[in-house]
Amino acid sequence: MKKNLLLFVLISTLGLSFYSVVIPKSEKSKKVVTSSSPSLKKQFKDKGLKWGNEVYFRLFKKEKEFEVWVKKGEEFTLFTTYKICYFSGGLGTKTKQGDRKSPEGFYYIKPSQLNPYSSYHLAFNIGYPNAYERNKGYTGSALMVHGECVSIGCYAMGNSNIEKIYTLLETALENNQPLVRVHIFPFKFTDELMAHPKVKGLKSHSFWTNLKEGYDFFQKNHIPPNVEVRNGKYVFN
Repeated sequence: MKKNLLLFVLISTLGLSFYSVVIPKSEKSKKVVTSSSPSLKKQFKDKGLKWGNEVYFRLFKKEKEFEVWVKKGEEFTLFTTYKICYFSGGLGTKTKQGDRKSPEGFYYIKPSQLNPYSSYHLAFNIGYPNAYERNKGYTGSALMVHGECVSIGCYAMGNSNIEKIYTLLETALENNQPLVRVHIFPFKFTDELMAHPKVKGLKSHSFWTNLKEGYDFFQKNHIPPNVEVRNGKYVFN
């Protein structure tokens, strides 16, 4: 008992941990990360970013943009933007299995959600349905960001883009980021756009107004908000 206590004190003093990250890997994913890392590291260095720092992802349907933000100091700075090759269902979030819609909302990725064996080159599960969607009774599963340029309900990035995104994601998780937030929006919000009669008349307007609160939080602070669900709404802090 004394030996175990001494070992625990020693580990705590040295700042070590019993926790270890287990990231699923395939021969393909290992090869991709090895080949993609040098050019990405150079881009990090050129932008004054530290390799392995925390990352944050934002997707915009209308603009077909996948943004990668990297932590620098206390805030996040935009590293780069990749083009979304394809998603199905247009604007408006997924609510049920088989509706062919791609989700909109606030999600996060843990190591177990990486899929290095994907039939679509490489992939990661965004975690749909989240707490909000489960509260609403929405259905569906295995909603991914993946390679190739074809999809029903997922976000297809093309193989070249997913290789870079996957490398950044895996690297952040291996450097002790416990989860990577991925926030998906129908478009880049503005007050003017949300007040437009055509937008106000859409059934998604109330939902989008709630999403905009999270979008505005990041726009103001450049720190991804912590997201909770209360009384059937997203709440941000």
